Amino acid sequence: MITVDNLSFSFPQKELYKNISFTLEEAQHCAFIGTSGNGKSTLIDILIDPERYLFEGKLEIDPTCKIGLVSQFPQFDKKKEITVYEYIGEQFIKIQNEITAICIEMETSSDIDSLLEKYQLALDAFDSISGEDFESNMNKKLNLANLMRLKDLRVSDLSGGEFKLIQVMKEMLSSPDLMIMDEPDVFLDFENLNALKNLINSHKGTLLVVTHNRYLLNHCFNKMIHLENTEIQEFDGRYIDYTFSLLQTKVELQELKIAEDEEVERNENIIINLRAMATYNSEASRGKALKARVKFQERLEARRIKAPFVDIKQPNIRFGIDNEMEDTIVVNVTNYSVAFDELLLDNINFEIKSTDKVAIIGSNGTGKTTLLRDIFTNNHDSIAINADVKVAYLSQNQGEVLEESNTILEEFIDAGFKTYDEVRSYISNYGFEGEIVNQKIKSLSGGETNMLQLAKVAASKANVLLLDEPTSHLDIYSQIALEKAIEDYQGAVLMISHDFYSVVNGMDYVLIIDDKKIRKMSIKKFRQMIYASHFDKDYLETELNKRSVEMKIELALKDTDFELAKVLVEELEELIKLL
Repeated sequence: MITVDNLSFSFPQKELYKNISFTLEEAQHCAFIGTSGNGKSTLIDILIDPERYLFEGKLEIDPTCKIGLVSQFPQFDKKKEITVYEYIGEQFIKIQNEITAICIEMETSSDIDSLLEKYQLALDAFDSISGEDFESNMNKKLNLANLMRLKDLRVSDLSGGEFKLIQVMKEMLSSPDLMIMDEPDVFLDFENLNALKNLINSHKGTLLVVTHNRYLLNHCFNKMIHLENTEIQEFDGRYIDYTFSLLQTKVELQELKIAEDEEVERNENIIINLRAMATYNSEASRGKALKARVKFQERLEARRIKAPFVDIKQPNIRFGIDNEMEDTIVVNVTNYSVAFDELLLDNINFEIKSTDKVAIIGSNGTGKTTLLRDIFTNNHDSIAINADVKVAYLSQNQGEVLEESNTILEEFIDAGFKTYDEVRSYISNYGFEGEIVNQKIKSLSGGETNMLQLAKVAASKANVLLLDEPTSHLDIYSQIALEKAIEDYQGAVLMISHDFYSVVNGMDYVLIIDDKKIRKMSIKKFRQMIYASHFDKDYLETELNKRSVEMKIELALKDTDFELAKVLVEELEELIKLL
């Protein structure tokens, strides 16, 4: 369906792709993965509109291929007063009306041939979207996503997550040959995320989906396209099998690397000895031996293992504290209520202690962000903040915290760093190196912008962190680095998140919003609740065992115990078969 052959493309400040090649075939469900800022969204733009970009290489797309797109940031004109049914069925209704108008015109017109031609074109368009079954298919999609209740609501009344799902349905029902989705999961609550999973798995056509969501990756795709450091790697199979393959390769490469390093060091010592001998013995044979050894060393260096897909550099996120506190209450919420058009939260009560790590969980549109923002601004009668607390805030709306017209360097000078060299040294830990530091914040990808927010939060040295969807847009390696940073942090964290893995891997407990109230739940019960709804009873235990074995493999590799690592890899392979 689509063939990309030796494609290269760059911006003035950055090379994105260097001779990359891949194919997309009929009915494949392909996940497009890779670290933030590597050019995934740009590659989608090239596929959608190749004439707009100057690239080298070949891009072959079947001329009959109809492409549907769900963008990363869908826009809707809120002034348009249309229902969900009218929005999803826009194309269907338009063709229906056109057919009706042609039929009416036929009753009085003498130019029947021309009208018959128009009528046939309209019928062909109607057939191309399965017009006869359109309403039935739409109802099936709405039921699959458990959103039938929205059918007659105005689109302007939907939450952001609901609108994203409605947009997915609209594109699917237009019957594209290839459907491209750019991070369709961002900000979806778990119920809506599960609905998206069902929609993806029910789709019969070809899919190319940019996502960093581990839940979707583990349950929706049969092909991976992985972009790193200007290179692409294809893998036919599940994400869980792909990561296992990478881990196997990592064990093999690290063992080879140890042997290579020893050989390089041994040869370096020989060169040092030959140079020392050459200083007091000028025989030609000594010089030839030295030159031969130097050339051999150059060959050794050139063949060193390079594996851009195996050992990807994670950002070094560290949340330090200026003022560590005793075990005391840092945030106290008493009889808190909030309403907009309707009551969202009613008589909410909870407290956060100085080392608590807590996730606020709830459906889209239940007031979570408003609550977190009110805690941050600390001007609500129902919210009390300990006088010794310093709060840092990461916003779901990235422009709320960052000045988008600033360059990265300017943003951090504003944050209290004294020199640009200090800024450069600090933000290099977060993956911002080279010319990118002079870019405007508004030009960064969603993942890069969120990483910049995390860098700013970390620089504050606050003892209470308020994080609103901190994993949104972050690549998987950054998500894991964030989980580790939260685990090591000595202060309190109050985090809104729909990312199941970040919650269960980093939080002490959750506060669940249900029917305008908040109730406390242990991580164990929360995990069981999610799995009871969406997995069979053995899946949870198997996945926990898998994570435990993966951690043991990482420790074995740190200790260069390759024999143990290989045994554990075999154990991991058996667990993956059960998933």
